[in-house]
Amino acid sequence: MTESSPLPLRPYRFYYFGRAVAHAILRLFTRYQAEGRENVPETGGVILAPNHTSYADPPLVGCPLRRRVWFMAKAQLFDVPGMRQLVTWLGTFPVTRGAPDRRAMRVALSLLEHGEVLCIFPEGGRSPDGSLRPAERGFSFLAAKARVPIVPVGITGARDFLTPGSPLPKFAKVRVRYGRPLPPPEDPQDKAALDATGRAVMEAIACLLGVQPPEAQA
Repeated sequence: MTESSPLPLRPYRFYYFGRAVAHAILRLFTRYQAEGRENVPETGGVILAPNHTSYADPPLVGCPLRRRVWFMAKAQLFDVPGMRQLVTWLGTFPVTRGAPDRRAMRVALSLLEHGEVLCIFPEGGRSPDGSLRPAERGFSFLAAKARVPIVPVGITGARDFLTPGSPLPKFAKVRVRYGRPLPPPEDPQDKAALDATGRAVMEAIACLLGVQPPEAQA
């Protein structure tokens, strides 16, 4: 990244320190497996698109990879006292849900154009019951604008490791599977193409998890 990027490079060392701590916790509390890391390109911008069932999902996605991973997080997280600086150092930036957030989109697009790895949960938030939900258009729009591939990611066991509403982790078997990259839509203004990419990504995630995709469940 260069000086024109909206996010600085200085937190890099803290990110790798935080990743090492998270990795140690995962090894202590889980039987942790990561598969398909070779599917994540070694260089260039790329979007990681995982299912989302637990607050543990971001470190689960980022820890197995050599490359640094940036994350979008709900803006409310940055209102918690002492949390804003910490999560920023860990490579997270805020996005406002329920309304277009142009600043978050500019930050995300800049990161991708600078060849960074960006993790976006295509469902738009945590699943309340752990099942897959249809994808929103934001991540496929960014992929089309930046012309970057999308790597679907399937996470199992995260809810058992860090149950929603519980502040403490539990012993669990966790597996993260990185699927083969999917191409971005050709036109970021083509809503039908964005929706088709969203369906393809959710079908790939469902395949990684061994479950039915959201439309089939409905």
